Amino acid sequence: MPIFMPNSHRREGSIKLYLGSGGQVLDLETAVKDGILGGNGGGGGVISTAGIEKLDLKMMIEELESMEVPSVFICPISLDPMQDPVTLCTGQTYERSNILKWFSLGRYTCPTTMQELWDDAVTPNRTLQQLIYSWFSQKYLAMKKRSEDVQGRAIELLETLKKVKGQARVQALKELKQVVTEHDTARKAMLDNGGIALVSSFLGPFTTHAVGSEAIGILVNLELNSTSMSNLMQPAKISLMVDILNEGSIETKVNCTRLIEMLIEGKDLEAENMSSLSLLVGLLRLVKDKRHPNGVLAGLGLLRNLCSHDSVRNSILSIGAVPQLVELLPSLNNECLDLALYILEVLSTILEGRVALKDCAHTIPNVVKLLMKVSERCTQLALSILWAVCQLAPEECAAIAVEAGLAAKLLLVIQSGCNPELKQRAAELLKLCSLNYTATIFISKCKLTRTIQ
Repeated sequence: MPIFMPNSHRREGSIKLYLGSGGQVLDLETAVKDGILGGNGGGGGVISTAGIEKLDLKMMIEELESMEVPSVFICPISLDPMQDPVTLCTGQTYERSNILKWFSLGRYTCPTTMQELWDDAVTPNRTLQQLIYSWFSQKYLAMKKRSEDVQGRAIELLETLKKVKGQARVQALKELKQVVTEHDTARKAMLDNGGIALVSSFLGPFTTHAVGSEAIGILVNLELNSTSMSNLMQPAKISLMVDILNEGSIETKVNCTRLIEMLIEGKDLEAENMSSLSLLVGLLRLVKDKRHPNGVLAGLGLLRNLCSHDSVRNSILSIGAVPQLVELLPSLNNECLDLALYILEVLSTILEGRVALKDCAHTIPNVVKLLMKVSERCTQLALSILWAVCQLAPEECAAIAVEAGLAAKLLLVIQSGCNPELKQRAAELLKLCSLNYTATIFISKCKLTRTIQ
């Protein structure tokens, strides 16, 4: 690891620094050029400081915060890049403000070596400071150039899309999707140059799935205003999204799902396609495909949004969503589980939903297992589902629930730190189950001790 000594030697037009105990001296440009401090090497890393004197180091550090910085630039106290490095008598270098704060706390040792200091003077390390400034300047200017190039390319692709058709249009959309996905500057260029309206215009009744898939992949990565959303809510455009959701690749299906969710967030479902069986079937297929967890999450997210609208719930029930979601419960991660339980709980608020839950043989066993297992919210949703089912057919469902271990789980809820309303619901459900047994049989079935009783 290079050690920067507190003394530095300069000559006109060159910055020198010492490396290690061998006394080798390198100038600043050579250090970066040869990759010693993370330069590109191969002749591509020469630093030019011309015209960059006005750049603010603090600003550059903030702009490049995600970039890996050479360890020698890092203050050992704050673990942040140094802006005003100073060196102690021990040869260790720190950010000035950090080491002065260390001293103000009455600590007269070197933070790194814990040696007592024989001299508390701090020496500005101008060589290292210049090296830090030059390194960040080079990276910052390179980043700015790349951003300008990306912005220019995005604008160029928009102009190309106005002229081309067929496979050439698909290719231009593919490239635009890539730059929009990866670069903020490209997204801004889209917004500033009418890109959303242009790409949205490609979606319609005569759009091929190849063009539609790429266009949707672009739009889902942009911030859409109310005008853009209203435009995309046209029946022909929604119909195309639903078709692509049912037939596209997994990436395309996820993009369609997310775009539709963006469009309907917080809105009334006026478009018939939004509650169409074709859309719901496509979402359920996406949710059931366990090979792609991101698809499961996206599908459940949109189903959750849709089932909050009264007009859609019966349609969701009509495609057999309840038994299929119940079967999925044991395999879902916590985030997806929360969504699935919410959907089932909402469906349990209507009679047809309660009947579907009761008629599914795995509803009670699968839901009972989730009590006190994941989170208080999941426990609350699970209890609500069980309460709805057991109330519908107390004698039949209570027996199944007790056999599945419900009573012991309810006692855990009652004795836990859950909120009072949740405990009250657990107590009511426990009472409902016990009414179908004599006390002795109930205790025997639940395997409860006399103390718990």
